[in-house]
Amino acid sequence: MQSFEELLKVSTKIHGHICAGQVIGVRMAIVGLREIGIADPKGRDRKNLYVLVEIDRCATDAIQSATGCSLGKRSLRWVDNGIMAATFVNLATQKGVRITALEEARETSKKYCPEIEDKYKQQLKAYRIMPEDELFKIEKVKVEIPEFDLPGRPKRRVRCEKCGDWVQDGRDVKKDGKTLCRGCAHGRYYSVET
Repeated sequence: MQSFEELLKVSTKIHGHICAGQVIGVRMAIVGLREIGIADPKGRDRKNLYVLVEIDRCATDAIQSATGCSLGKRSLRWVDNGIMAATFVNLATQKGVRITALEEARETSKKYCPEIEDKYKQQLKAYRIMPEDELFKIEKVKVEIPEFDLPGRPKRRVRCEKCGDWVQDGRDVKKDGKTLCRGCAHGRYYSVET
């Protein structure tokens, strides 16, 4: 696996700028991979890694770039909880770990870099050197991943009986005896302009 600095450099390039969230995400990925026994996430272990992220912020880009997991490969899942946390799962061993960034770390960062007055620059530097236990809560967890959420080819494709769109991986809905897409069953997030 690449070093922290190498992973941070790649992450920063993908994300577009360096920030404290990038540092947290890369460190979170390193800890998560270590805890579940994944040594080569972009190589020989890539099919054994599954990550659930709980926030759509900077750290998620860092986790994606450090692990090689992505939505398109179905090895990264976004769980919209609004929490700076990620769960790393080794699909081969079923070992799982959930890592949460501690809110207290913002205040704790002051003791590591008191010479820096700007709080964002202070956090950026401090988060690189803070001990894991002052930056994260680390919990061993078990995650039940539904068959339709696992990486790999689609398990099933069905056609919506109302709009004709094809629905994959069990995302279809049975309503009034018909097989529908979620948009037709529950309403769409968009409206068609004519």
